[in-house]
Amino acid sequence: MENSPELKALIRKNAHLFWYSKDSEKENLPLPVVLEFFINYADKETIKELFAIVGIKTAAEIFFEQLKTQKDRSNYFPELRNYFTLYFNKYAS
Repeated sequence: MENSPELKALIRKNAHLFWYSKDSEKENLPLPVVLEFFINYADKETIKELFAIVGIKTAAEIFFEQLKTQKDRSNYFPELRNYFTLYFNKYAS
């Protein structure tokens, strides 16, 4: 699924979060990758922008699916995994 123009613009604005990707690839990163890097490295205002674009319920579904498939090894920082588990349970239910 292709990223929306709004999401591509947000990715461009925050391209520094995806230091490992070629500039030509950043806008087309899958949403789970984008979510992971925003949660791990972006500030709270940028994360709120992401949630406004993709929807908090969609973000929560992706987040919890990632946690389920990454049981032994999560790509989220532990403190952020804990915070966003609580956050999504409260605001995305």
